[in-house]
Parts: sequence; C-alpha cells; structure tokens
Amino acid sequence: MKCRKCGGSAVINMRQHKLALCAEDYAAWLPDQVQKSIEKYRMFTSADKVLVAVSGGKDSLGLWDILCKLGYKADGLYIGLGIDGGFGYSDQSRQLSQQFADAHGLRLHVVEVESTYGATIPELAVISNRGHGKPCSVCGLNKRYIMNRVAHDGGYTALATGHNLDDEVAVLMQNTLVWAGGYLARQAPVLEANRPGLARKVKPLCRVYEREMAAYALVRGIEYIYDECPHAVGSTTIANKEVLNQLEESRPGAKLQFYLNFLQAKAAGLFNVPASEAELHACERCGQPTTAPGECSFCRLWDKVRTVKGLPECVPAALGAMPDSQFPQ
Repeated sequence: MKCRKCGGSAVINMRQHKLALCAEDYAAWLPDQVQKSIEKYRMFTSADKVLVAVSGGKDSLGLWDILCKLGYKADGLYIGLGIDGGFGYSDQSRQLSQQFADAHGLRLHVVEVESTYGATIPELAVISNRGHGKPCSVCGLNKRYIMNRVAHDGGYTALATGHNLDDEVAVLMQNTLVWAGGYLARQAPVLEANRPGLARKVKPLCRVYEREMAAYALVRGIEYIYDECPHAVGSTTIANKEVLNQLEESRPGAKLQFYLNFLQAKAAGLFNVPASEAELHACERCGQPTTAPGECSFCRLWDKVRTVKGLPECVPAALGAMPDSQFPQ
C-alpha cells in the first residue's frame, strides 16, 4: 500500500480516515491532529505550562512526545504504585518513563506511593478491602489525588492524561448502558477547575485511536511497556473495548462517530443534569478539596493503613512538606 502523501510505502492504513501514510508523513500527521483537538476544545496554549501524567505506556509517552514536538512546555509526572504482577510492572514502567525523559532532556516528577505514604497500592487494597477484590478503586483514588495535588500546587495550567479514543468510548459505552447521568454529564475532553484547589484536566488524545498511538510509538522509536496492569485483567473496560473493536471492524469510524456525536448531543443539552449541591471544603489534614466532612477520603484511607501497620503520621499538611525530589517547586 502506498502513502497518500508521498507515494512511498505506507506503514499504517486508517480506514476510518481513508488514509494510508508512510512513517515520516504519519509522524507529522498525528501531532497535527492532536493540535487540532487542543485548539478545538481550548485545552491550553503555547504560553501555558502542562503536566503530563505518564505511566510508561504508549499513550502517555506518545502524548508527551507529541506535546514537546508541538513546542509546548510539558513536564511529566510518574506515580509509582508498587505493582509487581510477577514481572516488576511498576519498576519497568518507571524505568521506561525516566528513560524517555532523560533521552529528551525533559523533567519527570516521581511520586512513589510506598516511600511517600507507607504502603504499596496492592497492600493498601488488602487493608482497605479486608483482602477482597481488586485494588482498582483505591488505585484510582490515589492517582487522582496525587495528580491533582501536583498539578495544582505546582502551578501547572493543565494536567494532561493519555486517554485515547478507545478509552473514552469504552467508558462512554458503560455509562450509556446504565444511563449514569452524572458521569455522562462530566465526560468531556476538558474538565474545568471550577472549584478552588482543583487542577484543570485535559485529554488531548480523545480523538486518536489506540492503534494510531501504537503506530506513532513505533515510528518514533518510543520504547514503552507493552503489558497492561496485571489487575486490569477481566475488567469491564477491556470487555467493552472488545465489543467496540468488533463494531469498528465492520464499520470503520464507528468509535469516532459514537464519541463525536455524544459530544454534540451533550453540547445541545441532551445530557444536562442538575448541578451537584455538594460543597467543597479544604480537608482538615492535607488541605485538598473534598465534599466529605473533616478529612478527605484519601487521608481517611491512609489513617486506616497507618493504624493497621503501626506507621507514624505521614500525610503532609502542605506541598512543602513533601520531599523536594518528588514534587515540583
């Protein structure tokens, strides 16, 4: 197959776009598509400072590469979860994230959950769930807290995550199947920081297919961890992706159409729901915004862990109490 631009040998055929491109043209084409999303949804400008949440995977490292290629000022944030999975999942993820940062002269902030707070995510899950269930919920709670705190307190204009189109439509499908109005109302390329203490969150890859990010990592020579998180096996999101992949195979562009039509319907008011009346206040321990009385869920969770493990109090009251090597100045 020939490249539609130069006539050379194509490395990717995007049926949904009716476009085949060679490695060189594709490496230029995809950043242009991401730039269009950044501009369309008004995510940030070249004058802004962006924090990219990186996991060592193709999407987050590819996004970081694209933003730097486009000329944005982007630092990275890696959160060490302490997940082994029999092959050192977290260790490999951190190594690849640091390797990418060093190779491109970029700044990577690292927060190791165990050394900072006192336990790994799997340990935290065992303690909080009494040994039952997967650690996904406590993992999500910790990542959201740390990402928001570093982005907000570090003075970043936006926190960018590597959620691609496949991620977005899988979540959209799940929320639509159960008509989760609140989640549907909040799903968007940009989540504004409309309350004190919150960071602005953006998804520059929201219209980019997962296979497109895999191809980009390949042509750019980005080394990334291929394995999914060991705890993601059997998840609803993966099952939804398989169903959507079958639909995409028979109807190229179905995922993109599903997502874009949803955003249009949302803009037209179809998914409007009453605004939450819950008021945010500063957590009594860490100062982060929360709707819970007294301490936030994050601090209450770690209070429980410290009690079980007999650890001293370790959740700081302010960013300045964190090790300088882990948080931005």
